[in-house]
This record gives sequence, structure tokens and C-alpha cells, in this order.
Amino acid sequence: MRKSSPRTVDYRALADFRFEIRRFLHFSECLVRAAGVEPQQHQALLAIKGLPTHRVATIGVLAERLMIQHHTAVELANRLEAKGLLRRARSAADRRAVVLTLSRRGETLLQHLTRSHRDELQSARPRLLTALAAAVDPGAKIGRAKPSTPCKKHGNKPRLKQKRTRGRAKAANGRGKRRDRSKTS
Repeated sequence: MRKSSPRTVDYRALADFRFEIRRFLHFSECLVRAAGVEPQQHQALLAIKGLPTHRVATIGVLAERLMIQHHTAVELANRLEAKGLLRRARSAADRRAVVLTLSRRGETLLQHLTRSHRDELQSARPRLLTALAAAVDPGAKIGRAKPSTPCKKHGNKPRLKQKRTRGRAKAANGRGKRRDRSKTS
């Protein structure tokens, strides 16, 4: 077996590592959508709850933690507040600042989602660590990851099937008007 030099890039190892990350993110997206929230909303709840104790959750901090624009963080907070998952209050120290906190409903939802995410991370740990080790150390061996369909666990169909039926689903939900062309008289 030929050893790779430090300058050699192992594209397969990098691709496998990104695949494992994407696999977890796909699981997460399916899980949170099944719970009735969007992935970015879940990320916002987690970012607020997971802030270091010396940080105060404000719109600016939320924008920084999610790497989004300030106005996008405002809209995100508006949507979370409308769903009853987030509360805003003026800061006691600086009345100009608005502090974001999770509502009881937001706390409960985040706890439920976090348990499932931790379980998934626990089962994905060997694949993630193997892929990370191979990406960092090009000399490490890595096996191919097994395909999975994390959405099936949560009642959703895999993405490829969703794309094919998207038009019909919209029509059934009343969001779009698409008629079935196979039933022409």
C-alpha cells in the first residue's frame, strides 16, 4: 500500500465525512419537521438554550450563532414567538436590549427533539469518528458508510419520493392547483 504525503488530499475521506454529517443533518431535518417546526427554528431554540452562561440571548447573538443576517434573526424570532415557542422581554440592565427565552412549550419541544438527536448521534458515533479520522489522517482506512433512510423512522418518505409527489401533495393540501392529466376525458 502506498503512503500518502501530507500534501495529498484524500477526496474520498473528505466526501465520506461530509456524507456522514449530511446524513445526521438529514435525520435532524426530518425529525424536526415531523414535530412541526423548521430546521432553522430548531437551531434557533438550541442556540438560545445552549448559550454559555455569560452570554445573553438577543437578536444579535442569535444572528451570530446561526450565522445569519440580523433581519433574518428578527423574522425567525417572530415566527418562533407566533408558535408560542419563544418569549421576548426587555433587559433589566439595558431597556433597549430585548432578551429571548424559550417558553415552556419551547423547552418541552427542545427536550423531546434533543433526546432523539442524542440517540441518533450515539448510533452514528462510530461512523462519524471513523470518517473524521480518515479526513484528518489521510493514511487511515475508512469503510463505506451504509445507506440509511432516517425519515422512515419518523413517518416521512425519503427525499427522492417526496420530489416526485410534491405537486400532488400541494394540490391535496390546497396549496397548489395541479390537475391530474392522466384522467382526461
